[in-house]
Amino acid sequence: MQQIEICFSPELIHLYDLRGKIVVVVDIFRATSTMVAALANGITEIKTCADLDECRTMASQGYLIAGERNGIKAEGFQLGNSPLAYLTGEYEGNQLAMTTTNGTLAISKSSGADEILIGAFPNLQATVSYIQSRKKDVLIHCAGWKGKFNLEDSLYAGALVKALETSHEAEDDGAIAMKSLYEKEGHDLKGFLSQASHAKRLQNHNIDSDIDFCITLDLFTLVGKVENETLIAVENW
Repeated sequence: MQQIEICFSPELIHLYDLRGKIVVVVDIFRATSTMVAALANGITEIKTCADLDECRTMASQGYLIAGERNGIKAEGFQLGNSPLAYLTGEYEGNQLAMTTTNGTLAISKSSGADEILIGAFPNLQATVSYIQSRKKDVLIHCAGWKGKFNLEDSLYAGALVKALETSHEAEDDGAIAMKSLYEKEGHDLKGFLSQASHAKRLQNHNIDSDIDFCITLDLFTLVGKVENETLIAVENW
């Protein structure tokens, strides 16, 4: 069997060997959920930027620009970090440049991996199927919140460990613990994750519908994969 492990924060990623592995970057509320929604609704590619200034410069190259800091849209950006903004298909055919508080940083810190995927509940099963077709060890890289552990990313990690249990063996205590947590609480994602500190931050911004979307399972059949520093949709692998 292949191995699977969890890194709970970008601040800890230096402790892991990424070589030869699939790294699944997870920022459930909301970056990776938004990326999946964008790709599933016609965005052709996503450039992830570590900082606001870098992202702003992409507008001159014809990109839509999306920027979020501390849960709200950054000043001067066309879009923030809401997955619902893409569901109408209004931006179909466009390229997107995106920077967020946590998720885009985690992607940039995963660059030593053999493959980088983005993880979200709305394409969980597609991600599972892709990983099992590749027969490689997996590291789940949780974006967390400003370097700290968060509940929603870690619970997704547990869901992925559980879903991969026929092909991947839990390598570390974190993977064992989060799988157990998902087995106990996964039947009521909304109820359990309503306790999460970042869910409460988002509720303070009156975006409960974003939260509902981010914890909905298997809306899409695509996989989000970083190739040549650009995030694209992969289907029919």
